[in-house]
Amino acid sequence: MINKERYDIAIIGAGAAGCMAAIKAAELKKKVLLLERNSFLGKKILLTGNGRCNLTNTAAIDIYIKKFIRSGKFLRTAFSRLTNENLIDFFHRKELKFKIEDGGKVFPTTDKARSIVSILEKYLKENNIEIAYSTQILSVKHESTYFLITTQDHAYIEAKKIIMATGGSSYPTTGSDGSGVILAKSLGHATIPFTPALVPLTTAEIWVKDLQGLSFQSVRVTIDHEGKRNVSDPGDILFTHFGLSGPLIIDLSASILCKLKEKDKIKITIDLKPEMSDQELHQKLARSSIAQGSTQIKNLINTFLPKRMTPIFLSLLSIKPEKMLNQITKKERLAITAMLKAFPLTVIGSLSMDHAMVTNGGIPVDEIDQRTLGSKLVEGLYFAGEMIDGRGPSGGYNLQQAFSTGFLAGESAAKDLENI
Repeated sequence: MINKERYDIAIIGAGAAGCMAAIKAAELKKKVLLLERNSFLGKKILLTGNGRCNLTNTAAIDIYIKKFIRSGKFLRTAFSRLTNENLIDFFHRKELKFKIEDGGKVFPTTDKARSIVSILEKYLKENNIEIAYSTQILSVKHESTYFLITTQDHAYIEAKKIIMATGGSSYPTTGSDGSGVILAKSLGHATIPFTPALVPLTTAEIWVKDLQGLSFQSVRVTIDHEGKRNVSDPGDILFTHFGLSGPLIIDLSASILCKLKEKDKIKITIDLKPEMSDQELHQKLARSSIAQGSTQIKNLINTFLPKRMTPIFLSLLSIKPEKMLNQITKKERLAITAMLKAFPLTVIGSLSMDHAMVTNGGIPVDEIDQRTLGSKLVEGLYFAGEMIDGRGPSGGYNLQQAFSTGFLAGESAAKDLENI
């Protein structure tokens, strides 16, 4: 039940950013109302890390800045106010332990995202934070000294400060449907349309459906665009019935999709044998041609690739699978080598927003004060989480961004009240 009295701070959205903002503001002795359209908080948190919750990453702040290419410098203050170590300690204080996995990914030892949400609930309760569940906001108006919030059941809420933490447009069933930017736009903010940031990619090649389920570890992807070649760090990929997925593809998707805005397709290649140089591969093929001359080429390729991939691989090279090794020409060996080191695919799009882990878009960072996350246009309005444009890769970076920006927004709103 929402009280009719005025609140110091109203926070719209009870995800990671909203909960942290509420907790920090309440710790600074402010009267806080947390508004959530779902019937419980942290719905999206429960989905992260396949339900295990990749809370954060052990990387240094400077690495975080580089990972958030579009918004890294802007986020430096937030990451400094609540570091990854601070965040882990926040949960440690409630006796939750963590483990570090490949790439610095941090998970609770319980392997359950529910552990994270339960501790947030404890902090909210300890700080006497009022939560209005199943509450949809119809409008937010800025009066002279306060904000007036109208809900779907025609309740009216007054708050001196507003923090918007409604998320992006990924996983709309969790409540992140982009409605928050509509409210921000009504207050005078520009908005950047939401686009998928971490999402599986679709390809023009229809034969990928025959490779569905095949995965490759520690491969590199090269993106060719406007005469420039960008080579990725090593990572894992997965072939699907529609194209490509896996951690490396997901992380590259935002960059590739950005380039796709200018063209209808993007050429990429995959180094399927990154542990071997071109020369080493060619020499191995040549030696095999001599030592196993009466062996069919498909049998040799099976030693390099999953058996299911071999027919497609050789078909792309116009080499018959039954051709004997002693019949393979030097030109064909060079072509095989080249394709093992640069297997070509054509990206033409991605899955829908419903399949995106996070989205780019939202409120432009040049309209937000990076020191406080307060609006430069509307006094008393703050932003946190995925509403702020610019996303990082998978691996815990984006959840850290949500908690860090929530912390800074909550702290800034509370301290600004003390100066009134």
